[in-house]
Amino acid sequence: MIRRWFRRILIALPALFIALYAGDWAVYRMRGSPASTVQVSQYVTVPLKGRKTEYDYLGDSGQPCSVSLFPQDGREPCWQLRRAASQAP
Repeated sequence: MIRRWFRRILIALPALFIALYAGDWAVYRMRGSPASTVQVSQYVTVPLKGRKTEYDYLGDSGQPCSVSLFPQDGREPCWQLRRAASQAP
């Protein structure tokens, strides 16, 4: 009984993910591949003596992003960039 439910779940989760990604891709294409830019603060990490780290501010830059749930056309989704507006290369 439990094995049957476990097998169903193992089949349903990837199928659900594929359907969700395909739907996101279809909506993205139907809307004309909408893109935007998000201002991102960039920092560089510099290792110091004594196992310390210094973070130097490099400035703000506009990162291109896709208006979608998943990455599309090699761009990160805008909602993900807005959540992590600071990047350390």
